Amino acid sequence: MARILGLGGLFFKSEDPAAVNVWYADVLGIKVEPWGIVFTPEAAAAHPGAATVFSPFKADTEYFAPSDKEFMFNLMVDDLDAVLARCAEHGVLPVKNFPDEANGRFAHIMDPEGRKIELWQPKPMA
Repeated sequence: MARILGLGGLFFKSEDPAAVNVWYADVLGIKVEPWGIVFTPEAAAAHPGAATVFSPFKADTEYFAPSDKEFMFNLMVDDLDAVLARCAEHGVLPVKNFPDEANGRFAHIMDPEGRKIELWQPKPMA
């Protein structure tokens, strides 16, 4: 039976793709290739509880605010405190921090073009 295996990519328009790639490399420490950023399944598999979520929200949700974009993306991290410290070194502060939740720890930041990014440190599954 044919089935979907997972998210194969996330592609979005940008006013300045080169500058956005530099921001993701510098602020979040993500390795950027000429064609984009590649996350391997092995990296997530090494962190029990990590997964890719595909979830539509109601059109009038405020969860993506202060972004006015129609989407938000979630990046899995292995150490939320260290990632937020790196962001702060570049002047990027969370727009929201969440208390620890059953699924792990979360914080929201904004990229330079107004896209909201949810940083998620998965909690190992019991």
